[in-house]
Amino acid sequence: MLPLSHLHPMLVHFPIALVVFGFLADLASVFFKKQSFLPKTGFFLLIIGTLAALAAVLTGALFTSEMSGEAGLVRETHEMFAWITLGLLVVTSALRIFLKIKKMDESGLKWFVLGLYGFATLSVMLTGFYGGNLVYNYMMPL
Repeated sequence: MLPLSHLHPMLVHFPIALVVFGFLADLASVFFKKQSFLPKTGFFLLIIGTLAALAAVLTGALFTSEMSGEAGLVRETHEMFAWITLGLLVVTSALRIFLKIKKMDESGLKWFVLGLYGFATLSVMLTGFYGGNLVYNYMMPL
C-alpha cells in the first residue's frame, strides 16, 4: 500500500504546471484577442490548479513530518508560500467566477484579476523552489 507521506510529492507538480500554463494562456489572450480559446483555457486551468493546490497544501500539512534546524526553517518558508499561493488562487478563482457569472469578462476588473493570477503564479513557483530546495538539499542522500 502507498504510504500517505507519498501523496504530497505526487500532487505538488499539478498546481505548478496548471497555474503557470493557465496564467500564460491568459497573458497570451491579451495579445491574441481573436483566439477565444485562450481565456477559456486560462480560466479552466486556474480552477483546476486551485483545486490541485488545495490538495497539495492539505497533503503537505497532514501527511509530512516535522523538521528541525535549517531544514525546518526552509520547510516553514515553503509552507508559508504554499498558504499564500492557495489564498491568492482562491481569491483569483472567486473573482474570475464572479466575472463570468456577471458577464463582466471584459471589464476593467479583469486586469486586477490578471495581476492576482500573476502573483499566484510567482508564488507557486517560489513554493516549488523552496520545496525542491528542501528535497534536494535536506532529504536526498548525496
